[in-house]
Amino acid sequence: MSSIPYWRLSGFYFFYFAFVGAFSPYWSLYLQSLSFDALQIGILMSLLLVTRIFSPAIWGWLADHTGKRVRVMQAAAVCGFISFCGFFFVESFMWVFLAMLSMSFFWSASLPLMEAITLSHLGESTEKYGRIRSWGSLGFVLAVIGIGYALESMVIAWLLWILLGFKLGIVIFSYQLVDKEIIKYTTGLDSLKQICSRPEVVVFLFSSFLMLFAHGAYYTFFSIHLVDAGYSKGWVGWLWAIGVMCEIGIFFIMPWLMQRFKIMHFLVFSFLCAILRFLLIGYCVEWLSVMVFAQILHAATYGVHHMAAMMVVHRFFQGRHQAKGQAIYISVAYGMGGALGAICSGYTWDWLGADLTFTMSATAAFVGLMLIAKGIK
Repeated sequence: MSSIPYWRLSGFYFFYFAFVGAFSPYWSLYLQSLSFDALQIGILMSLLLVTRIFSPAIWGWLADHTGKRVRVMQAAAVCGFISFCGFFFVESFMWVFLAMLSMSFFWSASLPLMEAITLSHLGESTEKYGRIRSWGSLGFVLAVIGIGYALESMVIAWLLWILLGFKLGIVIFSYQLVDKEIIKYTTGLDSLKQICSRPEVVVFLFSSFLMLFAHGAYYTFFSIHLVDAGYSKGWVGWLWAIGVMCEIGIFFIMPWLMQRFKIMHFLVFSFLCAILRFLLIGYCVEWLSVMVFAQILHAATYGVHHMAAMMVVHRFFQGRHQAKGQAIYISVAYGMGGALGAICSGYTWDWLGADLTFTMSATAAFVGLMLIAKGIK
């Protein structure tokens, strides 16, 4: 790996996903400490996903137009750091909303650009991607466990300083990177409109929308759900970490599984596991062993589904449409699906309760399963 800036790339992933590990599980608890209700928390958390509908396309176009991907990513990292500083000065819903919107807009630019930069440096050595990306998973696990224990003895406001430190790490490592030309695809049989009009593509995108919609309540309220059930913040961190560690494991064995099963099997299995997982979270939260099992299922509901979805996108969107296909998938699934799931769970959390909110998630996964089973060959 002498010709690949291994530690520079790995360091960026470490701090990026350490921020995710600190933010995703615990930010809702910070918002709760500001006396926001469930609907307000759902709206605020959804902004991270709403900006993924349009932000990657804007920043990606800017990077391709200028040909300076690293410079664009550095600008996004600095602006994201500055935007996050706003949380130290605001506590009202409207000002927090604006700070979240600004931070999320810049935050959404980093990872897609970083993936392009990393793969361009790897060239034909894409098998080394896992070694670099694993540092991001390590950062997530260390952050989610360490902060869970730290918050047992410190007030939740300290989370702001921890997150700011991770943001600074992102900025520092973004300035250690250099650009390298990315190979562009120039062929493609059908137009993008023709591809997106195919029934199987519509079914796949809508089912992916439903899978991320189903995860909306989990990403927004899982930590609050656990704390309300009497779990310590240390256990909250461990349960999040278990899910990510199992997700990492499935990434390592997927090449072996791909030789024995079809993509259709992976999709069906992931939706079946999602139905079971969200029902368990909704109705069996008081049993630690069941929550551990539910988090193990994260390997299927996220890991297996993500890998299978990437293969489907690669098959449907070929040649010059591959990058556009990835953008469409991210916008529809993670942007629209995830955001709507977070907002709807904010409505139902106080109104219907945690059990029925996660039942709604399981129902969305069931509808997605029916679509996959009937609409994709």
